Amino acid sequence: MQTNPSMKSPDMVKGTLVKNNKLQSVIRSQWFLLLLAEFLIAIITGIVNPRFFTISNIINVLEQIAVLGIVSSGMTLLIISGEIDISVGANIGLSSCVMAIMIKSGISVFPSFVIGIALAIFSSFLVGLTAHTFKAPSFITSLAFISVFQGIALAITKGSFQTIYGQAETIGMTRLGNILPLSFVISLGAYLIVHFILAYTKFGRRIYSVGSNPAAAYLSGISVVKTKYHAFLFSGFLVGIGSMVLLSRIGAAQPSTGSGIELKAIGAVVIGGTPLSGGKGRIIGTLLGVLLMGIISNALNMMRVNPYYQQVTFGLLIIASLAMSIFSSYKSHARSGKSTKKAIG
Repeated sequence: MQTNPSMKSPDMVKGTLVKNNKLQSVIRSQWFLLLLAEFLIAIITGIVNPRFFTISNIINVLEQIAVLGIVSSGMTLLIISGEIDISVGANIGLSSCVMAIMIKSGISVFPSFVIGIALAIFSSFLVGLTAHTFKAPSFITSLAFISVFQGIALAITKGSFQTIYGQAETIGMTRLGNILPLSFVISLGAYLIVHFILAYTKFGRRIYSVGSNPAAAYLSGISVVKTKYHAFLFSGFLVGIGSMVLLSRIGAAQPSTGSGIELKAIGAVVIGGTPLSGGKGRIIGTLLGVLLMGIISNALNMMRVNPYYQQVTFGLLIIASLAMSIFSSYKSHARSGKSTKKAIG
């Protein structure tokens, strides 16, 4: 008996539907849209200025996004846990100034970097500790600490540049195989460490639980405060690493070093699909968000856009990312509300 080839079995139809649903979910995903946006921006910029696709320019982009990637990795952990730290830029300014002052005074590079990183860790922990002690949102406490960190940096430097040209440039200037910047490799290491923490450790699972529902996490035996402290500590560690890489690359520090990176980091994390409400998110999204920031910045430079308008562009991009986060949270709450009504009714 011959079967009609136009007729498909239920299993075949079901398999086709599953494949179509998977394809649709991929196309609708934020990561796909990010990759598409990056591809289109790169193509348009390459047409306007063919130098965009040269090896030297690609290496330049990787160098430019290295520090942002390191800081954004730590910010991802914080935001997933339900916290935020907008003092990371001022923290970079303070810790990099301390590193530079120590190196200028004759202390060797390694202990100077270690002490600077330790200071960044302590500063970040101080933000979290203050937020918990006074039961205040970390956004508000970190806003206050911007002035504290900048004030200390101004006091110890007297507002002057601390230059160390040629004394600590190994990390910032080294290229593996004479191509890949070591600074970018360090940022990849930060991404991988955060991915491992979130995907394979108890600490990562606690981060998600605390950010999603602190009360439920507490009732299940998770120390909410301790988990958030650890998130601040790890974020501070990556801020310190970012300070070290930045100082090594530019060879100088001042109190305003790192200023503005906090907004770009938050924007990159949110653009990558991590909502400000916390509880979910993945580091691959942050990586794509950072890459989008780097491509846009380089594209605007290639097109000779006025730096003032570049600031406007990034501001609008961050506003758009925040709007996306709020809209995503609204849809999530709406869906959970509907499912609750169905369960009750």
